[in-house]
Amino acid sequence: MVMVMANPSLLLKSIFFFFLLPCLSWSCPEYQKQALLQFKSSVLAINSSLNTLDSWDSSSSCCLWDNVTCSSPSTSNSTSSVVIGLHLSDISAQLMPSNLLAPLFFIRSLRVLDISQNAINGQIPALGFGNLSNLVHLDLSWNWFNGSIPPQLFQLRHLQYLDLGSNKLKGGLSPKVGSLQDLRMLNLSYNRLSGELPEEIGNLTKLQQLSLGSNKFSNAIPSSISYLRELEQLDLTDNALSMEIPTHIGNLSNLSSLQLRKNKLTGGIPASMQKLNKLESLDFEGNLLTGEIPLWLFDLKDLQALFLGGNNLTWQNNMKMVPKCKLFELSLRSCDLQGEIPEWISTQTLFFLDLSNNLLHGPFPQWLAEINLVYLILLSSNIFPVFDRQVNLWYADFSSNQFSGEVPTTFPTDIEILSLGGNKFSGALPSNLTKLRNLERLELQDNDISGEFPNFLLQISHLRVLNLRNNSLQGSIPKTISNLKNLQILDLSSNNLTREIPTEFANLTRMSGAPYLPSHTFVDILLSSRIGFDNIAVNELIVNWKKSKQGLPRNNLEMYFLLDLSNNQLSNEILTSLGALKALKMLNLSYNKLSGKIPASLSDLQNVEGLDLSHNKLSGPIPTTFTKLQQLTTLDVSNN
Repeated sequence: MVMVMANPSLLLKSIFFFFLLPCLSWSCPEYQKQALLQFKSSVLAINSSLNTLDSWDSSSSCCLWDNVTCSSPSTSNSTSSVVIGLHLSDISAQLMPSNLLAPLFFIRSLRVLDISQNAINGQIPALGFGNLSNLVHLDLSWNWFNGSIPPQLFQLRHLQYLDLGSNKLKGGLSPKVGSLQDLRMLNLSYNRLSGELPEEIGNLTKLQQLSLGSNKFSNAIPSSISYLRELEQLDLTDNALSMEIPTHIGNLSNLSSLQLRKNKLTGGIPASMQKLNKLESLDFEGNLLTGEIPLWLFDLKDLQALFLGGNNLTWQNNMKMVPKCKLFELSLRSCDLQGEIPEWISTQTLFFLDLSNNLLHGPFPQWLAEINLVYLILLSSNIFPVFDRQVNLWYADFSSNQFSGEVPTTFPTDIEILSLGGNKFSGALPSNLTKLRNLERLELQDNDISGEFPNFLLQISHLRVLNLRNNSLQGSIPKTISNLKNLQILDLSSNNLTREIPTEFANLTRMSGAPYLPSHTFVDILLSSRIGFDNIAVNELIVNWKKSKQGLPRNNLEMYFLLDLSNNQLSNEILTSLGALKALKMLNLSYNKLSGKIPASLSDLQNVEGLDLSHNKLSGPIPTTFTKLQQLTTLDVSNN
């Protein structure tokens, strides 16, 4: 799940409208100016190139500085003001200690403090924040804060907005959180918090957004959560919450988004949810829910996203249905759908559909090949579809099926990601693949594709991921491999490739560390955005990583660089030119017939974490320059 960054509500903005005004000629107290100059000096000592605070100059009033907001003068004859807002988000990318914040705690008039996205490290200064008793808005998100949440934060009784998301906070959530009774937004997601959620959370009756996802909270969802009648967004995704969904969760009549994905929740879908008339997004994916999927879910007219897959829920296959909602996203993965694909799906305006791991059979309906799906995961249909070339299908996953015959090319020409691994496709790769001119990721692993490595494949110049692992390819790797300038993951392992590794590998520009110039493809934009794809569980790319099969997240592949030529019949020496591939994190040449010495140039692979040269015919010493490989955690030169 991608975290939704919280924004102040319109109500909160209106509260601040009066005092968040330009301070054209007002002066601030000298002690507040000196505190801010001291903070600037501490930041510059760490990041001397910082220019965000250039306007912070001792010759002018701090009310005139960028990122500073002052109050209006207390009387019509006064020109004195106090600092009430500091907007210091993303001022520095350098790691900074949390004690650097100390000067700010002298400005007790602060009502708004935003220091998000600053790589601040250490514990949250408890006593310092305890001084800021006037705070209404506090944003510490996207830093490196660790330790527990200090109890002093729960004494800031005026807080309406508290964001501690995306840090490294540990420990439990204190029952004292219930004392923040003016709170409208609470975000603690993407931390390492654990234990039970306190019943006192039900005291936050003005809360509109509650985000506690991606932590380690356990046991039951407190029943008191049904008291939060103003709540619009509830996110408890990716925890270890168990037992049943609270019976009276339907009392949250203002709820538009309910996210409970990836927990251990049991029981059925509560009938009280029929009252959630404003619900737009519902995600129960990946729990232990049981029972039939209630058809009244499709009577919720505002519902746009419904994720029920990965539970023990069952679909009522014999029921006819006319949905009142218009879904954009639907997952009924593992929901015991049987027979042909339900025709009611054709009435929806879907761009994401997952019907995998069901008992579907029969022909692929033509209407499904013609709608503008962006992402399609569909298993167990026995006839491969012919897609309308004009539809906007950008991402198709037909992996882990029983499809056979030649690799299909009946996809829209603008498709960018194509996953066909784990089937029974055979024969040579068809040259028509070159018509898929925007293809960035081609995954054909675990099939029975034969013949030589095709030169025409190297015409698909946008390829970033090419996975042909565990097929029956033979012959040599063509020298024109260097045409794939954008390639960052190449897996040709477990084939029958022979002869030497071509020197042209050194010309794989992206693997050499050249910056990737993104083409802002449609899929990348959707997967990186915080709208539309927040709930989509994109299947991971499975690779051999450090001696075991691991999944790489598809929506974050730009972090990974991998070259796997293992388990072939490659011979001759390891090329010194491979040392040019400085972006590589994993290089696997094991189980081949490589000979000669290990080239010292491999010590230039400054980012490599795993290097496997085992089961070859190598000789001589391990280069002493390998001590330069600071990121290396796995080195295997055994059986040489």
